[in-house]
Amino acid sequence: MKKYVGIDIGGTAVKSAIVGEDGKIYARSSVPTLATRPYTEVAADIAKQILALSDGVAVEGVGIGCPGAIDSERGFVNYSNNLYWKNVPLADELRKYVKAPIRISNDANVAALGEDRFGAGKEYTDTALITLGTGVGGGIVVGGKLFEGYRSMGAEIGHMVIRSGGVRCTCGRRGCFEAYASATALIRDTLFAMQTDRNSLMWEFVGGDLDKVDGRTSFECAKKGDVTAKEVVDNYIGYLAEGTLNILNVFRSQAIILGGGVCAQGEYLTAPLQKLVDENRYGGVESLRTDIRIASLGNDAGVIGAASLLMP
Repeated sequence: MKKYVGIDIGGTAVKSAIVGEDGKIYARSSVPTLATRPYTEVAADIAKQILALSDGVAVEGVGIGCPGAIDSERGFVNYSNNLYWKNVPLADELRKYVKAPIRISNDANVAALGEDRFGAGKEYTDTALITLGTGVGGGIVVGGKLFEGYRSMGAEIGHMVIRSGGVRCTCGRRGCFEAYASATALIRDTLFAMQTDRNSLMWEFVGGDLDKVDGRTSFECAKKGDVTAKEVVDNYIGYLAEGTLNILNVFRSQAIILGGGVCAQGEYLTAPLQKLVDENRYGGVESLRTDIRIASLGNDAGVIGAASLLMP
């Protein structure tokens, strides 16, 4: 069986794994990123992980998922605010230590590829991953191949506008998908609703402590019949549906895969979202259906997807 090294570079830790062509992890390791160091020192630590994991194991290549704007053709990290990197020739730096082929892509892109190949999307050839966290990220897979756009700068799905002139996004524009469908946005809207309705069950749920409000607050209270909480949830799912519909109408993905902590709500999230998508997609309910799925690889999506960059 052919084996590959998958690397997932995060702001806190660099995770590495030996991944088989079957998508299974056969060995793994993790080291602190310590991202404020010069990139050459971070690269040296990554190389040590690669060499240690591949000692005595024939590997076909090394795939790397990295946050930020990545030029995958050149192996450059053009910009990564999480790592404090700008114009870093990461692939060339690693080639000083590693002789195997090296490929690099954006971390959300490789997670999408991992889910498509070996996770919730393995039944399909065309999928889109939407990650609902501090922001909204994800990736697009078309015909089993990762879609990255020109110079690998495409698929920034969190920054399509779904509300013209809406809430200002961290990117500087107004009305971005991220500004309405991220977990951050859900918490913001929950807090606003609580301030508006002092009788909401959400106050009791968090013990009167606004610092305890999280992505679960509105959902859990909506399940108990709280009208204000239900309004927050309905609005949130509506925003999520808008972005989802934009993606599927452009790419006609067979499945939209959702990742992130909000997805712990399961069918309470996916069932109404599926209904909105079915009713409002181009062509209506009679057109090709796009399935809504929950990501299944968890924290391993990064290393498995990175390794998948080298797989045929």
